[in-house]
Amino acid sequence: MPTTYNKHPEVHVQGYDNQAWQGWESVFSVLNARLTGSAKTVLIVDCYPGVRLDELEQQLIGRLQTSLVVNIETARRDEQALHALLARNLTNDRVFGVLSCHHLDEFFDADKLQQIRQKIEAVTDGLVIVYGSGAALAHPGDVLVYADLPRWEIQQRMRHDGMANWGADNQDEDILRRYKRAFFIEWRVFDRHKTPLLKRADYLLDTTVGNAPAMVSGEALRAGLQQTTTQPFRVAPFFDPGIWGGQWMKQRFDLDPSAPNYAWCFDCVPEENSLLLRFGAVRIEIPSQDLVLLHPRPLLGEKVHARFGAEFPIRFDFLDTIGGQNLSFQVHPLTEYIQQQFGMHYTQDESYYILDADPNAVVYLGTKTGIQPQEMLNDLHAAARGEKTFDDARFVNQIPARKHDHFLIPAGTVHCSGAGTMVLEISATPYIFTFKLWDWGRVGLDGLPRPVHLHHGEQVIDWQRDTQWVHDNLVNRIEPVAEGEGWREERTGMHEREFIETRRHWFTGSVTHHTHGGVNVLNLVEGEEAVVESPSGAFAPFIVHYAETFIIPAAVGEYRISPSGKGVGQQLATIKAWVRG
Repeated sequence: MPTTYNKHPEVHVQGYDNQAWQGWESVFSVLNARLTGSAKTVLIVDCYPGVRLDELEQQLIGRLQTSLVVNIETARRDEQALHALLARNLTNDRVFGVLSCHHLDEFFDADKLQQIRQKIEAVTDGLVIVYGSGAALAHPGDVLVYADLPRWEIQQRMRHDGMANWGADNQDEDILRRYKRAFFIEWRVFDRHKTPLLKRADYLLDTTVGNAPAMVSGEALRAGLQQTTTQPFRVAPFFDPGIWGGQWMKQRFDLDPSAPNYAWCFDCVPEENSLLLRFGAVRIEIPSQDLVLLHPRPLLGEKVHARFGAEFPIRFDFLDTIGGQNLSFQVHPLTEYIQQQFGMHYTQDESYYILDADPNAVVYLGTKTGIQPQEMLNDLHAAARGEKTFDDARFVNQIPARKHDHFLIPAGTVHCSGAGTMVLEISATPYIFTFKLWDWGRVGLDGLPRPVHLHHGEQVIDWQRDTQWVHDNLVNRIEPVAEGEGWREERTGMHEREFIETRRHWFTGSVTHHTHGGVNVLNLVEGEEAVVESPSGAFAPFIVHYAETFIIPAAVGEYRISPSGKGVGQQLATIKAWVRG
């Protein structure tokens, strides 16, 4: 069936069409014109880790007339020194590390940095170029270019190009360990480093597509980000196969039919997704986290920013097991455990909203009443040793899952989605803190056994969440809230231990919403098309299609959602999430 789901949503930035350029020839021409004719000029090209420096050298730096060229990474501390610095954060685990509080200058040799600064100072005329990750540590720059790319592209380069971590010769290490090092260390350190640079950069260089860069002026970039905080928008989703993945998204979203399956879609995870900004004929792809880093207050709202800082705390993603298999049986850490073990200040409370389901689909949720915890743990350990399969029917509740059901999953609750479900997962955003307890005896797509973290999981299971408690507290806690002409509102969760509130609106007419000073995240869970409008005309009408997740920044205030296009005459529904006050 034809899809209406937009896989490449863009923000059309107004007023800066002539301040973005496509391709190396245009990038070279713009920078060469800017740099020619001056006396001594220092060009800084600072880079997020993962930018291909060889391409930068060949296509840009090697073509400019220079008096001095320095790769800042020649001053980086050697791999052994970095490993000693980071050992506590890296840990020996394949998946979990400890969040880094390091600053980038700690990764460099102070004497070598000083020597580079002296070399720059000694040049009296002509162009000096300092490039590489951390280049701005050597000099503030007369002209500053920041070369960026999203985390999803970094992961693709790790998987398909064998890219090593920054400062490590570890391209032969398995992908989980390389991702772990990036997640817990590199991305934290470089986000701290790049935030002040983006606020003053003369240009941003989008290096997402190999040999096809795009560049935008810093002024236009910052204007585009500021505009984004005043209107509804979507981030660019990405899709990923998995051993348990299904076929629903492939068919509904017009994905590659040759792929075996698609397990995940990250439909709204700003720390991982891209933001696509359109400047006339040029599209700039940046990490959507750049918006969070530069404009957290108008995006998140004062109270949310005060509580979470420059982090987007709400995640919407899809888990597709229709035509697939069960997810891993799992549990998420309690707040004190994630703080003490991993340095994360909040945990992964979540919920499963069922977009679609096969007739016999189930969700595994909570333990059965009357079981003995140690017997279940013994069974899980025996299964992990390969001695038997886990007796899930004996220990775990299997609850029928139907379209539009909502299952609440506060941390500490054992759970997983069974085969035959299309889940919209609404959760907090600590990303990877899932303790697998049992994985049905599978290996991953890489052929390696999927990691099981029983030693973590058994310490955080809440054994009081048994059959009756689960049904009373976690299954379809749906309450009518309000109604009007052509609409009704329901509270669908979340549990009192979770900081996210969710509401569902069914409507055939217009529904008025308000951010009340906090970011809203919504998905059109029923109906083909709706339009989001400003009652005062503050932003252009914004069209959303079935299953698309969209963000309403806190600064928007009042907005209205109505049926549109093929959605007119249908009953539509949105699910909305926000951080409780």
